[in-house]
Amino acid sequence: MANNALTGVGSESKQLATWYFTFAAIIFGAQLVFGVVAAIQFVEPSFLYGVLDFSIARILHINALVVWMVFAMFGSVYWLLPDETGIETVGIKIGKLLFWIFAAAIVVVVLVYLFIQVGPADDTTIWFITEGREYIEAPRWADLGIVVVALGFVANLFFTGMKGNRSGIVTVLMADMIAFSGLYLCGMFFTDNISMDQYWWWWVIHLWVEATWEVFVGSLAAYALITIIGAHRKVVEMWLWIEVAMLFGSGILGLGHHYFWIGTPEYWWEIGALFSALEPLPLVAMFIHVLYDWGKTQGEQMGAEHTDEDHVKSVITNKPAFTWITLNAFGNFLGAGIWGFFHTLPQVNLYTHGTQFTAAHGHLAFFGAYATILIGMMYLAIQGTNGIKVMNHTKASIWGVSLITSGVVGMTVALTIAGYSQVLVARAQMGGTWQAYFDGQAGMWFQQAMDWRLVMGVVTLLGFVFLAKDLLTSGKSPVHER
Repeated sequence: MANNALTGVGSESKQLATWYFTFAAIIFGAQLVFGVVAAIQFVEPSFLYGVLDFSIARILHINALVVWMVFAMFGSVYWLLPDETGIETVGIKIGKLLFWIFAAAIVVVVLVYLFIQVGPADDTTIWFITEGREYIEAPRWADLGIVVVALGFVANLFFTGMKGNRSGIVTVLMADMIAFSGLYLCGMFFTDNISMDQYWWWWVIHLWVEATWEVFVGSLAAYALITIIGAHRKVVEMWLWIEVAMLFGSGILGLGHHYFWIGTPEYWWEIGALFSALEPLPLVAMFIHVLYDWGKTQGEQMGAEHTDEDHVKSVITNKPAFTWITLNAFGNFLGAGIWGFFHTLPQVNLYTHGTQFTAAHGHLAFFGAYATILIGMMYLAIQGTNGIKVMNHTKASIWGVSLITSGVVGMTVALTIAGYSQVLVARAQMGGTWQAYFDGQAGMWFQQAMDWRLVMGVVTLLGFVFLAKDLLTSGKSPVHER
């Protein structure tokens, strides 16, 4: 990047962070491209027939989502770790080696998906092509490689945290990463009992993503708010610990809302429905509390000069990052909370399970809860790498955030309408038979909603183009203060 300002303590860690962010941005773009391809195939099945199967385009779209976020998460930790501990990351050379191993493995897996696509019905497919589990379809060899890379990353985090000045943010990250690594293992063994297999699969999908990732996001939000607006550390860390308590409590209990279909006791239905809705609340509360304190302090500063370094800053030092973090606080609440609760109650899920309601929730939840905060961290890295004192919005950053947000919200609305159509026709009127399934998808509302989903997907991809342009050129932009 231009005007590289990565010098002093932590420079190597921050350099490694930029590697992770760069690869994450590339995979993010690939995720959107394959998402558009799959959306086209949904409305026009002959598109790329015989070249790229719909199931493979979907696998690439979903798994690219998970992979780019994991890369950006690792990059975020390597970026904030020197700032929080005051020392260079321990084991940074091992960290750099693991990055290249991780990136190479992902490239190989994608190439196999593209050029082989379907394997024989034996263990060869599981080990070398795909395990066939939604969201975690990586072949077994890649699974093992991911665990090795994650353990190396966790070791670097722990050794650095124990050697340096361990803040509350780093302490939470250290605890969270144990669960982050451990829960992924639940999806690596196979059982012939489909209920048991799905039981452990949900432990990965729900507790790995909806508990450990949520705590991780809270840690990033705390760091970002301190960095961007000078939020009081005591305030953000207080809410961070509340979030840890609520997420690990409500997250584990909230897992029960997935058990409706796999033969577990009925008491899990209501427990899961209630507690899963509580997960996003602490992050929203942290953000509102911090903004209230910040605004109150700004009012106190009017007409007086304050030089106390512990006082809240009156200037937003990174406006693009702050915009994305604001979207995270409320997007998380809407996507994970509201849209999740729409179809969590078993009395509702009886009709909505397996419809486009799930896809609507998934799109808004992953965007609102995770993509937003990780993009915000990328902007913090751009600012630090290029020695920018105050980072303002550019035209590209405004177009990027506007189009991506509009596109994702548009897809969510379209998929919600499609799900509503399926519930009315395929479930409520026709009883969930195979014929009802096909009749539901032949309805006018459903088909028009899928068309709009495609349009909004293209809008999102166009927004990514602006975002990528801004990330690549922000270091040279004259609108920033240096």
